[in-house]
Parts: sequence; structure tokens; C-alpha cells
Amino acid sequence: MFPISASDSLLAVLRHTRIPALFAAIAMVAACSGGAGAGKDAAALTHASIPVEVAAATHQSVTANYSGTATLEAVGDAQVVAKTTGIVLKILIEEGMHVRQGQVLALLDDDAARNKLAQATGTLRKAQAAFDKAEKGFALRITPRTQYDSDKYDLETQRAVVAGAQLEVSYTRIVAPISGVIAKRSVKLGNLVQANQTLFEIVDMNPLQAVLNVPERDLGTLKPGQPVQLRVDALSGKSFEGTIARIAPVVDAASGTFRATCEFRDATQILKPGMFGRIEVAYDQRHDALVVPRAAIVEEDGESSVFVIEPAPVKPATPSAVKAKPGEAAAAERAKSAPPAFIAKRRIVKTGYADGDRIEIRDGIQDGERVITIGRNAVRDGTEVQVLDTPPVAATAATEKAK
Repeated sequence: MFPISASDSLLAVLRHTRIPALFAAIAMVAACSGGAGAGKDAAALTHASIPVEVAAATHQSVTANYSGTATLEAVGDAQVVAKTTGIVLKILIEEGMHVRQGQVLALLDDDAARNKLAQATGTLRKAQAAFDKAEKGFALRITPRTQYDSDKYDLETQRAVVAGAQLEVSYTRIVAPISGVIAKRSVKLGNLVQANQTLFEIVDMNPLQAVLNVPERDLGTLKPGQPVQLRVDALSGKSFEGTIARIAPVVDAASGTFRATCEFRDATQILKPGMFGRIEVAYDQRHDALVVPRAAIVEEDGESSVFVIEPAPVKPATPSAVKAKPGEAAAAERAKSAPPAFIAKRRIVKTGYADGDRIEIRDGIQDGERVITIGRNAVRDGTEVQVLDTPPVAATAATEKAK
């Protein structure tokens, strides 16, 4: 075996050295040699502007709305019940059909009722004849007073029996107590029904009502007669007009709300009882209000504020006598081509009505000032920001104003 030389040892080490470790060593050397430049780049990143999106405050019309959800209910809802016992002989309507008040819906077997009416009618004739005879005898002073009174009372009693028998016959005709639509049929042909058994359900779908449970703070803003708008999810958000029919005179102490009953008249009868809808009540409107997007409002410590952007102070230029370093010259060129810089200024504002994605500003900013809508959570008062998608005309105007 030959002895291993020093050169052979070095080659062996190089063969077994991992390439990633070599690259790491090269990177460490580069970092040590360029430490000053890296520190400048880190400082530049630390002071970089925060990108934000803004919107201008403008004058628009806003409407004060109260929004709530409710389920539609039928004003007229009647359960048609049998008033006598009998077998169903005929059913004259079906579910979904429109009926009028007093319309015959079904017929029961009336043989027993008519038999009782015939017996009562015969007894009434007999009582009538007895009374007529007693009345003549009483006029001739032949019939005593007691006999006359007894026959008279028997006649009146029998008349009531006949009226009751006639009522029983009428009960075999099932009629609609209200006008509306047959919502449910609970009886079949040939069924033996008992007294007070439910046979049909009739719903009057015009008008329909929806009850809003409104917080008591809005008790003074909602009034009967105010227009409302209903949007139904089941009808792809289609809207329907209505009014507030009445306001409950008391507030529920448990929930702190009062009932506002809204009424909707739909001639097309697209609306159905039981549908879930979203109701908006417009109780006030301002035609020339200063508004901003609601996304610009910051709620903090019980105060509402916005971040208004203002042109950043112009930095002094490098004197021409001083020769700029190559890196500084490149940075200066990039600064010239970069968009104008702005700073965020926090303003306390007084808000008014909220209408959709807009909110009224009654005090704190002026018309045309731009507020931060996206990125406001990342800025503080005085933070330097970069406005995204700034129109060239606006950017030029801001630069001229800064000069």
C-alpha cells in the first residue's frame, strides 16, 4: 500500500463536499462584503409607502331606511268545519280554487235532517190549528184564559222546533265563510264527518301581512301609511310595494321591540302566505348629502373617523454641486418616475344616514376630498401611502398643489 499524499487528501475532501453547503458559504461571503448595501435596502423597505385605494366624497341623494325580515301571513284564514253529522255526498271544489263567501263547497246526506223537518212541520200545523180554535173561543168567552195561553205557548215552541230543523237541513250544505282560495281539503267523498270536524281551509291572499319587530329606538320614525318595499328570496329578489297598516301602541318589555304590521296587495297573487321576505321602510330622504363609501368609516373608541389623503411634503432636492453616487442617482430617477406620494390624515367625522354601501357625512370632511377605502387598517395618522389607480389628471393636480 502506497502512502497518501497531501494532494490526494484535498481531492478526496472536494469530492465529498456537498454543493448546497458550498453555495451557502458563497452567500455568506457575499453578505459580509455587501453588508452596507443590504442595510440601505432594508431601510428603504421599512419606509416604503403603503398601497391603498381611495374614493372621493360626493354629494348624492341618500334615503334613511329601516330593514327587517318577516314572514307573510294571510289576513283572512278560516277553518271550515262541519256543523252536523253526515256522509259526504258531493265535493264541489278542489285545492287552489277561488271561492266566494257563501259558496257551497260540499253536500252532506240530508235525509235524516229533512225527515225531522217534516215531523216538526206537521206538529206545527197541529199546534196552529189548536191555537186558532182557542183564539176564537177566547174571543167568544168560551175558552178560558189558561187554555188560550197554553195553546199559544205550544205554537211558539213548535215554531222554534221547525226553525231548528230547517237549520239542521242547511248545515248539510257546507258553505264558505269567507272569500279566498282553498288552501287545504281534509275530507273525501263518502266520509262520515262529525260535528266540528275540519273539512277545508280557506285563505284570503289579498291583502297579505308581515309583522316587523322593530327596536324601540325607531318608535318615532315609523308611522302608519309609510311606504315599504318587500323582496322575496323565493322569487329571485323580486320587489313588491306595500304600506305600514298599523303600529302597536306598546313596547314588549322582554325584547325591547314593538310590532309594525305591513300590508301588501298583490293582484297577480304571486305572493303566498308563509313566504320569507326582507322589508325596507324608507322614512326620510336627503337630496344633497355628502356621502362616502361605508368601507371608509373607522369606528374606534366610540368615535367615527376616516383617513383623508393629502400630498406628502416635497423633499429637498440634492444640490447640483454635490455629485450623487451611482446608487443614489438611480434611486432619484426611480423617484421621478414613481407616482406622487401622499400621507394619510385621520379626521373625526359625524355620520348621518346609511344607504346601502354609502353613508352620509355631516361634518369632518369637504366635498371632493379623497378617503381611504381599502388599506385603512394598515395606516395611521401621518402614514405615507401610495394611491392605486390614481387618475393622471388628479395625480398631476396633486403634484402641482404640493409645489
